[in-house]
Amino acid sequence: MSLLEKLENDLKAAMRNKDKDTLATLRLVKGALQLEQINNKKELTDEVVVDVIMKQIKTRNESIKEFEKGNRADLVEQTKKEIALLEPYLPTQLSDDELTSIIDKVFEEVNPTGPQDMGKVMHEVTPKVKGKADMGKVSSMIKERLSCISQEKVDKKYKI
Repeated sequence: MSLLEKLENDLKAAMRNKDKDTLATLRLVKGALQLEQINNKKELTDEVVVDVIMKQIKTRNESIKEFEKGNRADLVEQTKKEIALLEPYLPTQLSDDELTSIIDKVFEEVNPTGPQDMGKVMHEVTPKVKGKADMGKVSSMIKERLSCISQEKVDKKYKI
């Protein structure tokens, strides 16, 4: 069963069970999927569904930060529930160790010389972790590694 079929079956089950929270959240996701299909003229594959769900979760995480600034604990809780409803549709997330291992392998292949090689490294890492890890976290890990390489070169140059 595809991810889209699972989503639609869960939507129908939420209607039958009169689960308003699940129903509302899944309807929003289904609407976002339909919009994605119309705008990009793509068929809804599992990869597209995962991308849309990740965008939905990212939006909700940003909303949580804003709600916390506004002292809206009720909206924070509601949004966290929505995220919890969406997470099962994502593939199993990579652990930090697995992510570090993938980044290490890419660094060995690409052999970057500094921050200017960020694009090359991301180009190789992205297909391996897309949908399985937060890309913001991946990007920050790579930037940190690249800055260390750059700092090591400075240290060697000035023999620090």
